[in-house]
Amino acid sequence: MSNKRFPDGFLWGGAIAANQAEGAWNEGGKGLSVADVAMFKANVDVKDYAKHVAINTQTITAAMQDESDADYPKRRGIDFYHRYAEDIALFGEMGFKALRLSIAWSRLFPTGEEAQPNMEGVQFYINVFKEMKKHNIEPIVTLSHYEMPLALSVKYNGWVDRQVIDCFVRFSDACFDYFKPYVKYWLTFNEVDSICRHPFTTAGIIPDKLTLGKEKQEIYQALHHQLVASAMVTRDCHEKIPESMVGCMLTKLTTYPHTCHPKDVELTLLKNLDNYFYADVQVFGEYPPLTLSRWQREGIKVEMTQADCDVLKAHTVDYVTFSYYMSMTESASDDVERAPGNTIIGVKNPYLDETEWGWQIDPVGLKISLLELYDRYRKPLMVVENGMGAKDTVENGNIHDPYRIKYFKEHFEQMREAINMGVDCIGYTSWGPIDIVSASTSQMSKRYGFIYVDQDDFGQGSLERMRKDSFYWYQDVINTNGESL
Repeated sequence: MSNKRFPDGFLWGGAIAANQAEGAWNEGGKGLSVADVAMFKANVDVKDYAKHVAINTQTITAAMQDESDADYPKRRGIDFYHRYAEDIALFGEMGFKALRLSIAWSRLFPTGEEAQPNMEGVQFYINVFKEMKKHNIEPIVTLSHYEMPLALSVKYNGWVDRQVIDCFVRFSDACFDYFKPYVKYWLTFNEVDSICRHPFTTAGIIPDKLTLGKEKQEIYQALHHQLVASAMVTRDCHEKIPESMVGCMLTKLTTYPHTCHPKDVELTLLKNLDNYFYADVQVFGEYPPLTLSRWQREGIKVEMTQADCDVLKAHTVDYVTFSYYMSMTESASDDVERAPGNTIIGVKNPYLDETEWGWQIDPVGLKISLLELYDRYRKPLMVVENGMGAKDTVENGNIHDPYRIKYFKEHFEQMREAINMGVDCIGYTSWGPIDIVSASTSQMSKRYGFIYVDQDDFGQGSLERMRKDSFYWYQDVINTNGESL
């Protein structure tokens, strides 16, 4: 008989990122981050992700000279910096057991190269963690979530330069030293695989600064530096906080063959293997042979020392986390419709509905993802991002969002099925438990939260927080540990 409840101690909660929530971009000694130069492009189709994340030296220079937040919504976020106590109280009211959040690297090290952290930044996070403790909310902290110091991007072209490893290790060690009384669960890099899709957002790589003809090689070199840094900080975290758990974080790009044509099946297999390889390195401590072989065929030479290989092998992660928003299909045919979503393009699945942003809704895909990942890695799993962006309407002070409740209910049921089938899933944090600035399109109108924030795409509004219908629904799910489903 299958269990209706989730396992005891299951970490129900939500997830935010500093760059999408905090605001206060020029307060408390914070330096500019790569997110602070991400523009809101009101006239670009919301499904044209490539244009939304496009950046170059010229646009970065212009952004650095612009001292307002008018075109740069991540500079203002939702003012979590000043309102964290109110927001955490709302999360506590929902019954959160966990909150995944990130540390803004440039709030602690404004240029990334300082010898000592900015103590005003350190104190801010201590205050946040103390507030969480009041409500018995466990922090799950991401060290790098699309917000590296802009100075490192401009000076070194981000992670392309090996010197950035030392900067990141210094930052991470400071986090472990100051936050160890409060934080047990750590993640190194958010969606480490996304470096190939949006290199600037993920790794501070300015595309027009890459060597012509060597773009792919330099991006993979930057990835290698991140993976080495991840292993080094995993080592340091285990030394400094013996009871800590350090995890990796993958965008789970679950892909099905569009048809049973063997070519479609082959392309799908290769796409899924490529998705896994980033987590493979962090779980198994070495690069998959098929990846190394592909690089060789493509003439990609990634420089890695014996010391790099040793640290990767010795310091693997304790658990695996992932984001799951949608599945897609793959086809060898040119005569298929491709659908956008999460800055990736996949072949549209005719059996699925989609959101207004073109993201296809596939709850069964979450169960498939959990089964695949657990079978492959045999480590505890955590779903640390999942949710749907939608337009919400306020009617007489109420926000009725049955579409959101339906989305989560169907995904939770599939997650429970996977657990009943034997998957060790220890937690779930919905993406954007409160409305925040969208990662890809920098919009506020693409709302994910159980809590509505009164702010529009242009920064207008009172910032008042309001509970949506889904707030009370999720509260009930947590309160009954899933039995109310």
